[in-house]
Amino acid sequence: MRFVGADEIRSLLSFPMLVAALEAAHRRPKMEVQDGLLGGEQAQYFVRHAVDRGRYMASKLITSFPGNPGRGGLPAVQAVCVLFDGNDGRPLAVIDGTELTYWRTAADSALGASILAPPAPGTLLVVGAGEMSMWLAHAHRAVRPSLRRVLVWNRTPERAARVAGQLRDEGVDAEAVDDLAVATRAADIVSTCTRSHEPLVHGADLKPGAHLDLVGGYTPSTREADDEAARRSRVFVDRRESAFHGVGDILQPIASGAIREADVLGDLYDLVAGRLVGRQQASDITFFKNAGGGHLDLMTAEVIFGRLA
Repeated sequence: MRFVGADEIRSLLSFPMLVAALEAAHRRPKMEVQDGLLGGEQAQYFVRHAVDRGRYMASKLITSFPGNPGRGGLPAVQAVCVLFDGNDGRPLAVIDGTELTYWRTAADSALGASILAPPAPGTLLVVGAGEMSMWLAHAHRAVRPSLRRVLVWNRTPERAARVAGQLRDEGVDAEAVDDLAVATRAADIVSTCTRSHEPLVHGADLKPGAHLDLVGGYTPSTREADDEAARRSRVFVDRRESAFHGVGDILQPIASGAIREADVLGDLYDLVAGRLVGRQQASDITFFKNAGGGHLDLMTAEVIFGRLA
């Protein structure tokens, strides 16, 4: 059985390649997925299982400790993923699940943007300056190379400045911003990754034609965009079952009456298969909830394993 660490994963993957692989995987039948959760928001333990029948199976063990970055630099989310053969059950590989999570989360958003975002956006706004911020910036720019300018906002301005500086070191035109509303009005794509319990992005600030990518909220009480954002948008999710399992950015605007369940038009399986049109006209605002799930872990683990020498 092979152990695949973070450095090896980075040598095997690129966003164009992974996004293409996820798109192909969404053309196959939906996987069986089952999640388990213990603990509260300050210390959670997740177990995610997925089965791609006749191909592979995987289990991912995840810990979420939001206080880690402030206590010494450990990531808030850490994980390990075990991949099994889907025909005979053999364990094939143990994969660094923390690194896998970065790749699959950002690639999920990038796949959504490749279908839903305007064709030639110029400005990306990243809301939140945690571990995922750099990954999301790189993934969105991989599928929309016209994104020349990146704005970064965070509740703690120093963290936004740090991320913007890292992006500039890589040759990206990036800057930290203090006024989120002004930055939202300037952005063609808004990508959020926070643990906020109060909406940060307001629908009134989204300009016609914008694409909203919501990544961070993962419980019924966490939320990154307000009712108006959902009301003004064509709403899509990565996987319907995951989004309706307990994600505040979908459940709360339904509960308030801002939208109906039927206003969640479809998921990546529908979009990739061409059963739905994402953007009907240039002025459409598109709303994509990246809810995650074990199917994405397994899709990414399959790609990693398939590229091992």
